Amino acid sequence: MSGEVINEVNNLQLDEKAKSDVDDDFVDPWNVVSTSEKGIDYDKLINKFGSSKIDKELLDRFEKVTGKQVHHFLRRGIVFSHRDMHSILTLYESGKPFYLYTGRGPSSNSMHVGHLVPFMFCKWLQDIFNVPLVIQLTDDEKFLWKDLKMEEVHKMTIENAKDIIAVGFDPEKTFMFSDLNYIGQCREFYQNMVRIQRCVTFNQVKGIFGFDDSSVIGKVAFPAVQATPAISTSFPHIFKGKKIPCLIPCAIDQDPYFRMTRDVAPRIGFKKPALLHSTFFPALQGAQTKMSASDPNSTIYLNDTPKQVKNKINKHAFSGGQSTVEEHKKLGGNCDIDISYQYLTFFLEDDGKLEQIRKDYTSGALLTGELKKILIDTLTPIVTQHQERRAKITDDIIKQFMTPRELAFNI
Repeated sequence: MSGEVINEVNNLQLDEKAKSDVDDDFVDPWNVVSTSEKGIDYDKLINKFGSSKIDKELLDRFEKVTGKQVHHFLRRGIVFSHRDMHSILTLYESGKPFYLYTGRGPSSNSMHVGHLVPFMFCKWLQDIFNVPLVIQLTDDEKFLWKDLKMEEVHKMTIENAKDIIAVGFDPEKTFMFSDLNYIGQCREFYQNMVRIQRCVTFNQVKGIFGFDDSSVIGKVAFPAVQATPAISTSFPHIFKGKKIPCLIPCAIDQDPYFRMTRDVAPRIGFKKPALLHSTFFPALQGAQTKMSASDPNSTIYLNDTPKQVKNKINKHAFSGGQSTVEEHKKLGGNCDIDISYQYLTFFLEDDGKLEQIRKDYTSGALLTGELKKILIDTLTPIVTQHQERRAKITDDIIKQFMTPRELAFNI
């Protein structure tokens, strides 16, 4: 029996505190830690969470159905796991509608390059499938979990919205919303949220998310907020009350929310949302942790200058090379743990160039400093071009994306 058909209720109980405690890996929606230099063991995480690995059969079908080469995130295993993706491809083949849902918890005034990953992928999915996208900004979550004032959360939400819009989304096809604003405007969203809350016990959320008697009630209630956008009637202006299937691209640490959602959805009359899971974007210091917006030296921010990008990579990017040039030329480097190479797997689209870099670094022909320069030359224009697009985003453009409205689809 495949992981995809394991009973969803059982999956909810697979991981105390929504974590993978295989070996020493720890994964929950707020923390990701591995003691291995290579980072999280994703095959074990798939088994733990009960999802399905993205295999050649799915990738081949993806290309056959869409007529397009799959994204390099899929080719390279960055997007590595799924739930019910075959059903989404069947809908597309049949000409039936579905929509995309992803989100962002605004916790800093600028996003970092790792935060670009899910939005770059969503943009690609939206382009090839030509479907609506809803983007949830969980400012309420950050207010509950972080020591932030409401005014600070609002400012971060607007600043993060600019970064997301700068990825290149089409306002005719995309609706972005702040929980703190939209839930009060849309009774259908709130009604679905309450329907979900009635289906999940306190005992269940304790087991899934690790809440205890000291957890504030806002945290205990929040998982239903993140689940609600997967229910299409939460957006009456887009879907006109119709029950439309949902595909959620997200990092694997968000899966506990959506295992809960998949358990509840059929009980309130909706299809389980499908998911595509991505790996974690590692910190400059190594793959044991994902990038943190709270540690400026662990991440490259989207507002960093070219000089800052260069200095951070040169000073902080963990090397898989040897301790001396002579040893490196003799023994070669380890791409599995070298952060500059790992970053290139995300941002260097040319498969041939990436493979040549891997061969040269592994053989010792390419030195660590040279590899870091390739990353600097690759990443700097991505960051600077993002800044140029972001600078053109006005308050009116933000308002356009965040105003409840019809999108350019005849659902």
